[in-house]
Amino acid sequence: MFITGLITGILYLVSTFWLIYNLLNAKIVQDEPDKTILSIGFLAMSLHAIILFSDTITTNGLNPSFVNSFSLVAWLVVLLYLIAQLRKPVETLGIFIFPTAGISVFSQLFWPSDIALSNQSFELQVHILLSLLAYGFLAISEGQAILLLVQTHYLKSKKPGGFIRSLPALQSMERLLFQMIKVGFILLTLALLSGFIFLDNILAQHLVHKTVLSMVAWLLFAILLWGRWHFGWRGKKAIQFTFGGFFFLMLSYFGSKIVLEIILQKV
Repeated sequence: MFITGLITGILYLVSTFWLIYNLLNAKIVQDEPDKTILSIGFLAMSLHAIILFSDTITTNGLNPSFVNSFSLVAWLVVLLYLIAQLRKPVETLGIFIFPTAGISVFSQLFWPSDIALSNQSFELQVHILLSLLAYGFLAISEGQAILLLVQTHYLKSKKPGGFIRSLPALQSMERLLFQMIKVGFILLTLALLSGFIFLDNILAQHLVHKTVLSMVAWLLFAILLWGRWHFGWRGKKAIQFTFGGFFFLMLSYFGSKIVLEIILQKV
């Protein structure tokens, strides 16, 4: 499995460098994804899935360690990204998504951890799935917001290079950002509702901090969507709310895992 993981990580890096080369040389064609990048990406994602299944689904139950969770979210983001490429001009997001997925695979190889979580109910599995889907969509939204920030900066400075010329028009980028946020917000809403309905004794499960942080993220995304609908928010304000919401969302999940699994274990 180590060799498989090594090959997977290298494939993600190859996809990253190939995409960067295309961007720097203005070879990105809107609405026409690069078939080579798609092929390498799907191969890497397939191998990634094999590694995830081996490390996460164990004989003792689910292993939702920080490293495995990070890798699972990264894999889901890659899956959503590759599917979205077939319909939307999102190819440039790969410069964030592919290297992150590669890092997650290498983390599984060199820093494995074993945490068994057995006897999961169907309801809890639904909650976990909704949460991961929400993280995935909103993670892609974060990458889109970063690209939008860079694009806005270069357009204002009137120095649009080859990289910026390969991006869709600014209005199309903003419209795509809000489409992603809407889907992610709906999934996050369902994830929170399923958590309140299905999870018992939330205090004993040490989930209060995660719930509060997730609700703060939900509130920020709700305000952003309301502001977009009511006031036509766009540009810098939209980017700031996206960054803020995603920060609290990631802190709610990965931040708590870092504290519980890494920091507290060393104390």
